[in-house]
Amino acid sequence: MLKELRIGNFAIIEQLNIQLSNGLTVLSGETGAGKSIIINALNLLLGHRATGKYIRTGMDVAEVEALFDIDDHPQIKDMMIQHDLDPEEGLLIRRVISRKDRHKIFINDRQSTIQLLSQLTANLVNISGQHAHQRLLNEDEHLIFLDTYGKLIPLRQTVGQLYHKLLPLIDHLTVLIKQQERQAEHLELIKFQAKEIANAAIGENEDLLLENEHMRLQHAETIYQKVNQSIEQLYDAEGAVYEMLSKTNKEIEQASTMDHTLNPTCERVQEASVLIEDITSELRHYLDGIHVDNQRLQAVEDRIYLLNQLKRKYGGSLSSINEHFQKIQEELNGLDSIEDKISQAAQEVNTVHEQLKNKTYELSEKRKQAAQNLSGVVEKELHQLKMNKTQFQVKVTGRPAETHTHNALTDGKCLFTETGMDQAHFMIAPNIGEEMKPLAAIASGGELSRVVLALKAILAGTESVSTVVFDEVDAGIGGGVAEMVGQKMAALSAHHQIICITHLPQIAKYGKHHFQIAKHVSNDRTHTVIRPIDHEERVQEIARMIGGETITEKTIAHAREILSEGSH
Repeated sequence: MLKELRIGNFAIIEQLNIQLSNGLTVLSGETGAGKSIIINALNLLLGHRATGKYIRTGMDVAEVEALFDIDDHPQIKDMMIQHDLDPEEGLLIRRVISRKDRHKIFINDRQSTIQLLSQLTANLVNISGQHAHQRLLNEDEHLIFLDTYGKLIPLRQTVGQLYHKLLPLIDHLTVLIKQQERQAEHLELIKFQAKEIANAAIGENEDLLLENEHMRLQHAETIYQKVNQSIEQLYDAEGAVYEMLSKTNKEIEQASTMDHTLNPTCERVQEASVLIEDITSELRHYLDGIHVDNQRLQAVEDRIYLLNQLKRKYGGSLSSINEHFQKIQEELNGLDSIEDKISQAAQEVNTVHEQLKNKTYELSEKRKQAAQNLSGVVEKELHQLKMNKTQFQVKVTGRPAETHTHNALTDGKCLFTETGMDQAHFMIAPNIGEEMKPLAAIASGGELSRVVLALKAILAGTESVSTVVFDEVDAGIGGGVAEMVGQKMAALSAHHQIICITHLPQIAKYGKHHFQIAKHVSNDRTHTVIRPIDHEERVQEIARMIGGETITEKTIAHAREILSEGSH
């Protein structure tokens, strides 16, 4: 409940401090006196955007402050405690508005944020004015009215949570599928490369070995001739190295019998002879492997050509070919695993889709039941508000899926959203014989005011909001209709603190508390004053509301009679 409202240097209000109580509080005054300023101030305290245009001319700063009794709002108390705010003295909100856009928010005298302010006041005050009329004309809002009436908000929130859980899963699956599609051509390429390298069966240092073999095969005749000639010169020919060493060995051996110091030299000559024999043997063995093999030469050249091709494609060396092979093998293993990832992601999407579908169906069925009930009770309320022949229907239809809708966000016919699969439409036929039409297409201002009031009366038992502010509820009505609206306001005030800004005496007379809003000029400045008025002042105010500027004894008497009716 709003207990106190303080306003300073706000629009044409210099200073204002009003104490408020439960029940029905009426605010009345002449047109242009500043009634809308109260609504603007309250909206700021509920988290609306601040702007320097609200600051009183000549001032740099404006302030609005409100104290709320939150004894009936344990959830607000819990939220305050979570943010280290003491709820024992209630909820004190203050907003400071600066021309330099350095606006500040204080909650219980501690600077805070717009986010926390909005959270704390979300279910504290409901302002029903022109905005409420516009909401009623917006079919997107009809679903909120229906869900609130049917006490379906928790189930709706569950659907929303599942919906927002599903969206990133769908995105992840979509990314994987697109990744797989992009990799299709690449996959064929690297599979070909892997097969090409694997089929080549490249040995270690094979290119060097082949080059050497190729050189040997290419020059086999020359090599044979050279090596064979070397054997001749070393061993086979007359006067060969071996023969000359043998003669030398004999000469030195004979000399060593006469001079033993030649023995080491003799041994070295003998070793040289043995070395020549070994070299000759190795060369003979080498010659056994030398053949002019054109077929093998062609095979080696073909193999060298293949390896050179692979080098050009994969990095210039056998090691780079091997590295590329290892890389694409790892990539192929990764590509194989994307199938598993897609399968797993699809399973996760399907699981949450089924959960969402089940909860969405449950919500839809309960909405249809609530819509049938709400249609009847709204119609009954409208009849009490002098719309005796009016028919009212809450129509629930499925939200059609579009062609590009992801399968997980539809059941094949309807689109799943964070609010479910339904659309709600308020349909009305004000007169007998008329067909049901959308509320926005047919309702007049007075009819809209009464539909808003009817919904507020119905939701009184379901909404947790303790304070309801009515502005322009009397738009387009008068006479007996206004009388019924006043009675409905009084009835609502049994469940809520009701603050009503009105210009109709039929409504004002039901006020438990009455404040007069007046505007006056002082020192060439316009001032707005809001003050509580006693019984006699109420008589004068009601008389003004009846007769305007000209107030007669007859008007006064009529005003007393009206007030007397309201007090019964």
